[in-house]
Amino acid sequence: MSYDVHAIRAQIPALKSGSARFDAPGGTQTPQPVIDAIVHALAHPLAVRGVQNEGERNAEAIVSGARSALADLLGADPRGIVFGRSSTQLTYDLARTLAKNWGPGDEVVVSRLDHDSNIRPWIQAAEAAGATVRWAEFDPATADLTLHHISDALSDRTRLVAVTGASNLVGTRPDLPAVAGLVHRAGALLHVDAVHLAAHAPVDLTAIGADFLVCSPYKFLGPHLGVLASRPELLETLHPDKLLPSTDAVPERFELGTLPYESLAAARAAVDFLATLAPTAPGGSRRERLAAAFEAIETHEDALRVRIETGLATLDGVTLHSRAALRTPTLLLTFPGRSAADASRHLAARGVDAPAGSFYALEASRHLGLGDGGGLRVGLAPYSSEEDVDLLLAALADYLTTTPARA
Repeated sequence: MSYDVHAIRAQIPALKSGSARFDAPGGTQTPQPVIDAIVHALAHPLAVRGVQNEGERNAEAIVSGARSALADLLGADPRGIVFGRSSTQLTYDLARTLAKNWGPGDEVVVSRLDHDSNIRPWIQAAEAAGATVRWAEFDPATADLTLHHISDALSDRTRLVAVTGASNLVGTRPDLPAVAGLVHRAGALLHVDAVHLAAHAPVDLTAIGADFLVCSPYKFLGPHLGVLASRPELLETLHPDKLLPSTDAVPERFELGTLPYESLAAARAAVDFLATLAPTAPGGSRRERLAAAFEAIETHEDALRVRIETGLATLDGVTLHSRAALRTPTLLLTFPGRSAADASRHLAARGVDAPAGSFYALEASRHLGLGDGGGLRVGLAPYSSEEDVDLLLAALADYLTTTPARA
């Protein structure tokens, strides 16, 4: 049985609009089971978590179910799963907490490849503590972030390294286990932004070697929410600012206020939906089914990426900046003498949604020589189809033939 993308698309109401959507790196469309989970949560009694009445028990079940689901997705312990408004918020909170123990002479490493949410929180926390920031560069010719780039930024004073699991701009996937080895030998902690990675590949906190890892369910068919994964014993050593009467238990000590139960229910539903996407649904644990599903998703998305790249090779006037040896199906395009923003508008008028910009990966865009404007980003999702790709290529060909390049 092959990967049935049309069966998947049939479960996503927003795709009935008919647009060919290549905007998944900014947020995916929502399957009906995820929508239903939100409705179900809000249509039944809810209260502050507890065991005394139905509302309390419903809330407790939603939270524990969501922790278990995200732990399965990320290869983590449910007791190490922290929920927040967004991965950006969680990263800021973690940076401020860790920086309580930083001072002059300490160093923090950030990567030029990253989304700004994995750069600015660390820079600002380091500056507030009097610590020094060092940069890990990447090769603009290949878009690769190598071990050499990481090791050049490390010293015996490094306290933390923040690096992406996959670039949201060009798709580059650094060798995370090898990076973790370098970081830990230097005596530092590793924080991984897996927001883009978790949408396209299996994630395992332990196998990666990350001390902290964040992701966002709305990038993989779920709700707008942030998730941080870590080892419970590591979280126990950290003391974030919190209200006096709020619990000091882990992971709750990191969660401010009442959790959004409907979003947690939807996050669990998104993970469960992903676990059904293997062509031949295996038995076994949810974690095992997710592994099979991501193998199928990667095969499907990579075939479409190759289809796009083959089509682009026939077009004059396109520069592809996504060239790393290992990457997600995310392509950044520019058009010498033409505007990426104009290309995006041209495509949108023809039912193809591919946005233009730097997408908060400002440092990466500048390092690639694209300034703050970036390029046209083409991102694939589990529901992307060959028909979508053909519409994209036709619209790009039309843009290039009808829009003259400036000298």
